[in-house]
Amino acid sequence: MDLATLQAQQTLFIKQRFTMMINRYEVTSVQPDGTPGTQLAFVEQKRMAFKEQVTLYRDDSKTGVFAAFKARSVIDLGATYDVTDENGAPIGLFKKDFAKSLLRSTWHVEPAGGARFTGQERSLPIALLRRFADLTFWPYHFDFVRDGQPVFSVVKKFALVRDKYTVQIHDPAIDRRLVVAMAVALDALQAR
Repeated sequence: MDLATLQAQQTLFIKQRFTMMINRYEVTSVQPDGTPGTQLAFVEQKRMAFKEQVTLYRDDSKTGVFAAFKARSVIDLGATYDVTDENGAPIGLFKKDFAKSLLRSTWHVEPAGGARFTGQERSLPIALLRRFADLTFWPYHFDFVRDGQPVFSVVKKFALVRDKYTVQIHDPAIDRRLVVAMAVALDALQAR
């Protein structure tokens, strides 16, 4: 799929593929009837990496790259992740706010050349329940806002085996590669 098609999407589905040793995700469009549509991207987390690294491919053949994100440091509870395009040029970055995330996971996102915005779990009771009852399969909602205006939201669906997400994009100018990277990070990095 091409970047223009990805950028035109207002709603995305992200589904984790079941594998034993690696995180893989399929990103699809959404049909008018609400069912998954065309595959837009395929995402894979690098195995046994010294620093966390995730690549967004054009499809599951992995012949073309849309983007990637990588941790700046090896071990850091508030690590910064740089999101780059296929040529290594910056798209943006995101960083977990460790202190605020003790009770409710909070992330800061900064598009390259754009204003920073913040995403946080919508429900404090569910955030606490997920932490203290170890309900990692439990659904959750993240809202990313800038100056009180929604940028995008990520909703994790109830699933016991493969995680599934619906991503609703409110800001038409936001780079969808940054949105997909952040949404995947919510699954791949949340427990860290």
